[in-house]
Amino acid sequence: MSSEEKNKVVSLFEFQLFGVCSWLGDKLGIKATSIRMYFIYLSFFTFGSPIIVYLISSFILEHKEFFKPRLEPKRRSVWDL
Repeated sequence: MSSEEKNKVVSLFEFQLFGVCSWLGDKLGIKATSIRMYFIYLSFFTFGSPIIVYLISSFILEHKEFFKPRLEPKRRSVWDL
């Protein structure tokens, strides 16, 4: 396998398959490859249950604008339209 093919595979796994591990690595300051390895080990030990958590978190990341709280000012009374 050439280095160009290897880079394409790495790019596929890092950026096109939801990007959950890379997003979590950016937020926690940990390398994404180590998070992926822990995820794989945990999946083997718990018979694949982290896959459900991964799919839920990928759904939340894809639709995160709907899960963020809105920062609109609250009205104090009915008359403040």
